Amino acid sequence: MTAEQREAQRSVPCVLMRGGTSRGPYFLADDLPADPATRNAVLLAAMGSPQGRQIDGLGGGTTVTSKVAVVGPSDHPDADVDYLFAQVDPVWGTVDTKPTCGNMLAGVGPFAIEHGLVSAGDPSTSLIVRNVNTDTFIDVVCQTPGGKVTYDGDCAIDGVDGTAAPIELRFRDIEGSVTGSMLPTGRKSEVVAVAGRRTDCDTEVEVTLIDIAMPMVLARAPDLGCTGGETPDELESDNAFMAVMESIRREAGARMGLGDVSESVVPKFGMLSEPRHGGTIASRYFTPTQCHPTHAVSGAICVAAASVMPGTVAASLAALPIDRPGGSGALTDVVIEHSSGSLAVLLEAERRDDSVRIASGGVTRTARKIMAGMVYVPGDVWPA
Repeated sequence: MTAEQREAQRSVPCVLMRGGTSRGPYFLADDLPADPATRNAVLLAAMGSPQGRQIDGLGGGTTVTSKVAVVGPSDHPDADVDYLFAQVDPVWGTVDTKPTCGNMLAGVGPFAIEHGLVSAGDPSTSLIVRNVNTDTFIDVVCQTPGGKVTYDGDCAIDGVDGTAAPIELRFRDIEGSVTGSMLPTGRKSEVVAVAGRRTDCDTEVEVTLIDIAMPMVLARAPDLGCTGGETPDELESDNAFMAVMESIRREAGARMGLGDVSESVVPKFGMLSEPRHGGTIASRYFTPTQCHPTHAVSGAICVAAASVMPGTVAASLAALPIDRPGGSGALTDVVIEHSSGSLAVLLEAERRDDSVRIASGGVTRTARKIMAGMVYVPGDVWPA
């Protein structure tokens, strides 16, 4: 490659959007390299990783503002569009496509409609999205009055100022999203030894290792020397706590069959406590190098599912409402309290004695289109 080729930048079309409480560029699949390694290099360059602040790219220096959605037509007979999520870590300089992101998913419907991948209806448009990461399906309903996407509306979600048009998401087939099993170790709870120096933390911590929409490690806040009411900044600045949390997460990843997760964002970590504001359960969600300022959608569905499953860490803390009849089982409104408010999950579950089958999890999100244009990547990353 000549010096001229290395210096030449290549333009890639994208739309910068807020999806739920996350933000990042949305790309058409055909506008990115087909080779995964080259694609990931392009995404790292576009986001400005691994520079931490991501000053040289579109990333915002946090995990919730360093996310990417890749959208294209689906060849699956049961889906309208495919959605590949990529978590670009600001510090590690990695691109992880194992998990999904329900917040970024909120922008997929509007993006697909505006790019002609799905025909708009009136006053709303329903579509089925296949999440490529987990090979699962999500029913999506967007507001399209007069056959055009609208972002304006009166729906408010905690963690986002103002209101916008509601986007309904219903996640199907979410048991064992990454590991292939709802309970990868076959147990609802187990004990993990703590490798750390936090003196007010138990030397052994009871956890639930569960994979519903997102592989997670769930632990009680008091067992970690916390109240559960800490802010994300307080938790992130506590180096001893973060080290203990990471040691548990790495051991959990190995037990869940995920191997060495030291540079992977899965499993995610959830620190749980009893609700304080009339919800079902309180959660602090780690991404994992940072504490989420609100809560991940997929993680909320996972915490909600664990809350209705007797014998889990979550169930021991949850204040569950009375179930009501649903399509294939009982519908339960599970409200996850987080540091910026709460997130409601409509869970459809079928209970059999002490076991539970999770049929679906639904949430309401919003999205906003921020800008559309070109992002430029160096020629040595993706030669023209």
